[in-house]
Amino acid sequence: MNRILSHLPSFLRNKYFISFAAFCVVMLFLDKNDVFTQFDRHKELRSLQQSKSWYTTQLAAERKELEALRNNPATLEKYAREKYFMKKDGEDLFIISEKPDNAKN
Repeated sequence: MNRILSHLPSFLRNKYFISFAAFCVVMLFLDKNDVFTQFDRHKELRSLQQSKSWYTTQLAAERKELEALRNNPATLEKYAREKYFMKKDGEDLFIISEKPDNAKN
């Protein structure tokens, strides 16, 4: 056994180096919070931050539209006509649906 150890460089026989190397292997590959898991979490965080910013802008637009609907009767009428196909008495309503581009008819 001594003969095998004598062929190794001195830093590989050092108990502190062996401890540090084992610690690095455990922390980098075997731990539940290893490098690969941290990378995936960072990617997921970036995706969630992007979706948060999208939802924030959507929420601001919806609040602006809600204020317009609360304060302006003309906007409320326009919204009801466009979204819910409502009409006034004595009016005719024609709904024209567009065919999708991939229709073969």
